[in-house]
Amino acid sequence: MIPIQLTLEGLYSYQERQKIDFENLTEAGLFGIFGSVGSGKSSILEAISFALYGETERLNSRDKRAYNMMNLKSNKSYIEFDFINFENKKYRATREFRRNTKNFEDVKTPTVTFYEWNNGVWIPLEHSNAEKIVGLSYANFKRTIIIPQGQFKEFLELGATERTNMMKEIFSLQRFDLQNNVSVLNAKNKSELDQLEGQLKGFEEVNEEQIAEQKEHLKLEQQKFEELKIQFKQIEEKYQQLKNLKTDFESLKQKKSDFEKLSIQKTEVDELEIKTELFDKVFRIFTPIIAEKNKLQKEILEQQKNKENQSKLLQETETRFEDIKNKLAALLPKFEALDQSKIQENDLGLILKMLEFSNDIQALKIRTEKGSDKVKEVETAQNLIQKKITELADHVDILKPKKIDSHILMNVGNWFLAQKNLTESAKNQNEKIEDLQDKIGKQNAELIPYSINTETFREDFRLKFDALETDAKKLSERKSQLEVQQKLAHFAGELHDGESCPLCGAVEHPNIVEFDDVNAELNQIKKELEQIEIKKDFNQKQLAEIEKILDRKKIFEEQQKAELENLNQIKIKTENHRINFSWTDFNAQNENEFLQKRQQSFEIEKQTEELNRQISEQQKTLEKERGHLEKYKKALEEFKLDEAKKEEQIKTSEANLKILKWSDYREKESGEIEDTYKKLAQSNLETARDYQQLVKDEKEISPKLAEQKTIVDQVEKRISELEKEIFENENILTKSLVENNFSDLPAVQNILIQEINVQAVRNQIQQFRIQFETLKNGIADLEAKLKDFSFDEEQFATAESQFTTAENDLKNANNNVVKISSEIERLEKEFKKKEDLLKDLNQLQKRAENLKIMTNLFKAAGFVQYVSSIYLRQLCDHANVRFHRMTRNQLSLQLNENNDFEIIDYLNEGRSRSVKTLSGGQAFQVSLSLALALAESVQANAKSDRNFFFIDEGFGTQDLESVNIVFETLMNLQKENRIVGIISHVEELKEKIPVSLNITKDEERGSLIEVV
Repeated sequence: MIPIQLTLEGLYSYQERQKIDFENLTEAGLFGIFGSVGSGKSSILEAISFALYGETERLNSRDKRAYNMMNLKSNKSYIEFDFINFENKKYRATREFRRNTKNFEDVKTPTVTFYEWNNGVWIPLEHSNAEKIVGLSYANFKRTIIIPQGQFKEFLELGATERTNMMKEIFSLQRFDLQNNVSVLNAKNKSELDQLEGQLKGFEEVNEEQIAEQKEHLKLEQQKFEELKIQFKQIEEKYQQLKNLKTDFESLKQKKSDFEKLSIQKTEVDELEIKTELFDKVFRIFTPIIAEKNKLQKEILEQQKNKENQSKLLQETETRFEDIKNKLAALLPKFEALDQSKIQENDLGLILKMLEFSNDIQALKIRTEKGSDKVKEVETAQNLIQKKITELADHVDILKPKKIDSHILMNVGNWFLAQKNLTESAKNQNEKIEDLQDKIGKQNAELIPYSINTETFREDFRLKFDALETDAKKLSERKSQLEVQQKLAHFAGELHDGESCPLCGAVEHPNIVEFDDVNAELNQIKKELEQIEIKKDFNQKQLAEIEKILDRKKIFEEQQKAELENLNQIKIKTENHRINFSWTDFNAQNENEFLQKRQQSFEIEKQTEELNRQISEQQKTLEKERGHLEKYKKALEEFKLDEAKKEEQIKTSEANLKILKWSDYREKESGEIEDTYKKLAQSNLETARDYQQLVKDEKEISPKLAEQKTIVDQVEKRISELEKEIFENENILTKSLVENNFSDLPAVQNILIQEINVQAVRNQIQQFRIQFETLKNGIADLEAKLKDFSFDEEQFATAESQFTTAENDLKNANNNVVKISSEIERLEKEFKKKEDLLKDLNQLQKRAENLKIMTNLFKAAGFVQYVSSIYLRQLCDHANVRFHRMTRNQLSLQLNENNDFEIIDYLNEGRSRSVKTLSGGQAFQVSLSLALALAESVQANAKSDRNFFFIDEGFGTQDLESVNIVFETLMNLQKENRIVGIISHVEELKEKIPVSLNITKDEERGSLIEVV
């Protein structure tokens, strides 16, 4: 992350809006933020953290954070931070919160918005997740980019688990945590393996031998089936002939039986046909006439009932119409006088307003008198305050000449402080040199027992090693000869005539060699070889110990040389520093005199500040009084103007009166007039409303009355028409009865009551006649066909039995063939499936073995911890490059077997110790080295061209030389394309850094920022 711009307002000691342009600062590579204690330096880093994450180091959400962060003189806090993230994209984060105007301690929850710079404009984002944009959580942000006060050693002292989690997040090590993935794969593989083994249990009896056996069986069954098929064909032909003959004889018998039944039914069918034709004729002639008659009778009854209802409704409408006309006649006189009554109502309303204005005028006159007295009182207080301000200003003018310039005091104080630091540094250097001299003496004392020449000792030990190697080689050769001789003696002792030799295979052994016993000599050689190895180990240890002592001595001598050089540099700086003392009002040899004068100047400055504070308070009080005076004067003017307006409104209202007179009501009570006004207004309202409603009702009912009369007339006319139509229908019915020879209507109705379905009955009769003729013709055909044939039932039964038996045998043979074929097909498919399952089983078993190895590898995030340890060791190596230089090769950082940091102390034989044993200055040095290494690693991981790093502590713990080393380290970062910002009050750093921000705190304006 690279900062671009920061804007602050109303935050901590920042009262006025302050803006920091980081682009000029970051171009320098190294910049600083300097100021006195409490000036607001650290607040800049808190503003950046709070803008991004809504978190601060000093306060949490339980500490009333918003209230405590807001400047006590401000009602609004605002932070705006522009930056470039690891993807080289430009973003802006803003947070704003305001104070409740009614409750000073109530500060509303901050509002936060993030923006992205896109095509020349700021586009608001839908989220405010800084971790997603910056790529770091808040905890790791304050460990790798902005390190607040008190947190510099946090990464160094983190536990192994917390440090692993931090490395996991920063370097995305979760991609190495494959435990869950492996568990899922293992569970899936186990499930598939169990399922496959379960499936294979069903294939235990499926094999090639079983398939071959079934194929042989199929061949026999197919041969049997073909033989049965030929026999069945012969039997089937004979049986089919007899079956056809039987069918014809049975059919003839059945047809004759059916024909006899139809002959009996023929009379009934003839009668039904006559009855149906009569019904059809009557239905077609009389049904329309009777339906029309019924329809007319029904309608005339409905119309008569409707006439009765409509006549009743007409009578009610006429009664209501007469009632409305009577009410209108009674209300008309009152309505005609309504205009005059409304004028009187309007006059009473005007008189009520005039009485109200009159009362307001009396109240305004009282308030004007009181306001005039208050104006005089405020003017007197204002004159007294002005007099007090003049007296305080005169006192300030008297004190000003006695005060010494603060810049001179600061420069002289810095000179004495630097002088003291140089003296202390020289003293410390002498102590270090003496301490190193003692350590060199101890190393020389340790070398005395060895009696060596430091120039040639390595060559001397090499000659000893070569001599021992030569002796050992000779003894080893002799040992080999004796062992061969011993083995041959053993073979010779085992030779017997007739038995083959184990070496040459001969069965005859004419000249067996005799050997002397060599065991004693072999044992002696082995002892001598062991003594040589002991001597070699002893010499090796002596050489290693001597080299270790000489290495320590060399380190101490190099350190002593470096310390001597540092001492000379301090002496030169001390002399140059003394020459630079140029203040004639002070003595370079008398610091106490300077301290007394500075204290006196401080006392005068405090008095001046107190007087200025009192003047400021009096001026504020004066401004308040002036504001009050203006307010009161303005109010008096408003009272007088309001009084004049109300007088004018009374005159205007009096001119608008038409009936009543103002003089008759001026002394009356408003309540009495208001009651009269309300009653009159209510009466007028009711009169107008009732008259309008009656007129409306009259207009609505008149057309309804006419309409109702029309409806009654139309109903009477329709009844007359229906009576005429009924008479005509009776004539038509009588004429039809005569023409068709019916005595009366009931005779017709008796026929129609049968409800015969004419078409269905006709179809039924036609089907009967067709069936009758068909049977008759069929019987004649069969009798002609069977004229020369006869049928034997026993012969047919025998043939049928033979056919059934042959058919069953053929069917069983076919079923056997199909069954065996299906079984062979099933077995072949099952066998193929079994082969495929065995292949899959083999693959899954191999996969299970591999997954077991992977499960052990990734168990309990062990692989992540392993990778994290690699990153940490690389981090140690990178940090040691700077830490060695800062400690003059005296200390080194390493990881122990528990992945905790330890210190290697080369001044104490390279032994390790806890990082908690470091001094404050050393802890700062190693923390700085680690933080820089971590920042570099984060940059490399994010693939960003530049990286930003902010430090807010630590430099006050360093001596002058260490400060120089740290500063040189930070300057070298500029060459590595790193950006480092530091916050400090150490003057030596301020003089060395090319560009910086200077924070000053003004009592009235709060913290102010200027670029130096």
